[in-house]
Order: sequence, then structure tokens, then C-alpha cells
Amino acid sequence: MVLPEYASSTEVAVERWRNGGVSNSRSHDMVAEEVPVALEYNGISHAVMMASPADLEDFALGFSLTEGILQDRSELFDCEIVSAADGIQVQMQIATQRFVALKEKRRNLTGRTGCGLCGAETLQQAVRKPAPVVSHARFSAAAIYAAMAEMQKQQHLQQVTGATHAAAWLQADGTIALVREDVGRHNALDKLIGGLMQLEPKHDFASGAVLITSRASYEMVQKAASMGCGFIVAVSAPTALAIRLAEQAGVTLLGFVRQPGHVVYAHPQRLAPA
Repeated sequence: MVLPEYASSTEVAVERWRNGGVSNSRSHDMVAEEVPVALEYNGISHAVMMASPADLEDFALGFSLTEGILQDRSELFDCEIVSAADGIQVQMQIATQRFVALKEKRRNLTGRTGCGLCGAETLQQAVRKPAPVVSHARFSAAAIYAAMAEMQKQQHLQQVTGATHAAAWLQADGTIALVREDVGRHNALDKLIGGLMQLEPKHDFASGAVLITSRASYEMVQKAASMGCGFIVAVSAPTALAIRLAEQAGVTLLGFVRQPGHVVYAHPQRLAPA
């Protein structure tokens, strides 16, 4: 969903230069919009994220699941997108048990300032370790390269603006099931997870792979692994912490995936021969 007040891109006047001088003094460019999005649970604001104003229902559900606010999509009863004066409010109604747990977490954080990771009270909370995944996904290098090329074709906002990340789901049959874009790489992954969780029947994250157009940071691996995904493909490098988490969680992690090569950083057993 894109609110009428907030398109995902807008046209602006620009001055183009080439070889040290103005080549076109009257020109226009399409740029990506970046909007404050407030995530509210049962009337209480929890976080404000800068995001692309599209697929916000998917974003809200994906964020809620990967951040541990919800344990299942059935715990989200309602989600309303409301345009506000300075941004967008995503007003969610969630199960009482999950809301009580969220309030307790917020109460424990009262009075603390300068936290590096929002919502983290201790080092253990900051570096969350998901349970080891049990994934039967298996892909050849050729299938992965083809999927990355197909994802690029479906990055419509990136094609227009050149300013967004994408996350895509690679199905067991080698086809791309869903692509989500955002100015933030974490947001794009949350949107993808939320979109997949909207599908019927309930989505099986153990059957495929997540493709991302960014580096594979710890948070990207944590979010995917928390949903049971055992295969992550990144166009850029992973961090050392992301590699360690992938090793511990049983996640196959590929980086620098650019045909005709890639680097395997963890659990190569899910790579099928060509």
C-alpha cells in the first residue's frame, strides 16, 4: 500500500555536470522518498523508522516478527496505515500477552539513554542468537546467479531512483516469489518477511533462500534465521559477526554473489553441483 500523500519517488529539478562544467542546466531526476514511519502497538508508539512509504503492512508484520514482538502472524489482529502531519503512523492491535511483554521490556528501559541498539538492555539482548535452523533448501550456483539477475529486473523503484535496496525470496523451484524494496536494507528484508507471512498457506522459510542487494550484517542474518531461513545470498560482503552467527545458526551464507563467482562463508553443504 502506498498512501496518496506519499509516493515512493518524486521528481526534482537538478543541474547535471560533465567534464567539469554544466552539461544541462534544465533537467529533472527521480529520487526516492524517505518518510518517518511510527510503529504503534495498542496505542503506544514503539519505534520510528525512516522507510519507503510502500508495503507498510508487510513492514509492520515483518518487523514485529523479526524483533520478537510477535511470535506468530495470528497475534497481529489489525493494522491500519494513517497519514500524519510529519509522517506515517502504523497502528497495530496485537494480542494482550504480547503487548504485556512489550510493555515490560519498555519499562525496563525507562531512564536509559544512548543505547546502540534500540530496545536492547543488555549485551545478550543486543546480540540475539536464534535457534539453529533446519533447512532443506539446496541451490546450484547457476540458479542463484539467475535469481539475482531476475531480482534486479524486479527492482522497479531502484531502476527509477537508484537509491533503494531489495530483498527477494528464491523458491525451491528456482523462481523468485516476491521482491520488496526500501531505502533501508533492514526494512526491505522486514517487508519481504512480512509479505511472505501474509501468504496462505503459512509460508515455509526452510524451503528457499533470501537474496539481498546489500552487505550481510549481523542483523540481516539474525532476522532471516529467526524465521527459519537457512540460506542467505548477498551481493556484498558479510561482517565477521554475521559469519559467526551464520555458523552457529546453521545458515548457509554467500557473499559477493556476482556472476560468475561468489564466496561461501558458512555451511556450503546446501550448494548443489552445477
